[in-house]
Amino acid sequence: MRGFGELETVVMDQLWSLGGTATVREILEKLQVERAIAYTTVLSTMDNLHRKGHLTRERIGKAHRYQAVLSHAEHTASLMRQALNSDEDSEAVLTHFVGEMSEDELTRLQQVLSSRPGKPRR
Repeated sequence: MRGFGELETVVMDQLWSLGGTATVREILEKLQVERAIAYTTVLSTMDNLHRKGHLTRERIGKAHRYQAVLSHAEHTASLMRQALNSDEDSEAVLTHFVGEMSEDELTRLQQVLSSRPGKPRR
């Protein structure tokens, strides 16, 4: 899974803020609070995200209701997994990542690791 383009990221962030499902019109209204943007621009962006497999859609009258395939957390985790798999030295990547974590983040990481279901270690 690749990251999103700039406008795709903005649209997905708005979609996730609406619970992961919305129409083009609903996304447009949220975006127009901060920027001038055309309906057709949002429509084509959401159609592209659908074509790329990031959104599903269901026809509701004349419009579509789009739904994110992954939650924001699932998408972020996928990007993290991709970053770890893309480098031959994943230990160095993890070392730098963990080295930049705050104490609170380290505590949360330790809690997640300790509650992880019994999966075999690699």
